[in-house]
Amino acid sequence: MKSTVIPGMRYRDAYAAIDWLCDVLGFERKLVVPDGEGGVAHAELTLGGGMIMLGSHREGVNDALAAPTTTGTLTQNAYIVVSDIDSAYDRAQSAGANIVQELQEQSYGGSLFSLRDPECRIWHVGSYNPWAEQEDSPC
Repeated sequence: MKSTVIPGMRYRDAYAAIDWLCDVLGFERKLVVPDGEGGVAHAELTLGGGMIMLGSHREGVNDALAAPTTTGTLTQNAYIVVSDIDSAYDRAQSAGANIVQELQEQSYGGSLFSLRDPECRIWHVGSYNPWAEQEDSPC
């Protein structure tokens, strides 16, 4: 098992979101299941040892998940750990991503930049790995 927490989300245009997540952030398609109505019933995208699941936004009482563009607010965001922050930033810039926080060093270690996906979700991309042992002091 690689990851024990797998976020799930809905997008109004799930196919466009999948393309963006793969092209801009480097996710890879593991599984994409069409819903038979032009949308995505279920998709699994991987990045390193992590995964997200997503699908098309659905109207109805049995689906409490909403794409942010339907509510106008965000209640969560994602942080992606990368080993080469400069390459990740260059790829996002080259793809024309909406960067909302420029690449900068963080006081707690590593560097970080933030961007919005096409449906306004915030994604933080950083080189700080909270799983790695941190050096307290060189002494």
